[in-house]
Amino acid sequence: MSGHSYDAEQYWKANLRLIFGSLIVWALVSYGFAILLRPMLAGIGVGGTDLGFWFAQQGSILTFIVLIFHYAWRMNKIDEKFGVHEE
Repeated sequence: MSGHSYDAEQYWKANLRLIFGSLIVWALVSYGFAILLRPMLAGIGVGGTDLGFWFAQQGSILTFIVLIFHYAWRMNKIDEKFGVHEE
């Protein structure tokens, strides 16, 4: 612990907010854009196909990869804020 007071309850609240936020983005892109909203996105062309198909095949995977890096970056910031980061 490096100078900050460690509040386990606040730490886990911040952690869970990040997790739930990431899950909402993932679900919106994976299920929302790729499946539920596909008919609405069918008229928008991307790379020779429609946007709904693109999200189903590429967009959801790329979004998931971005979410992994975002989660790691934000967790490092949260760890630093609560003084539980690795040194």
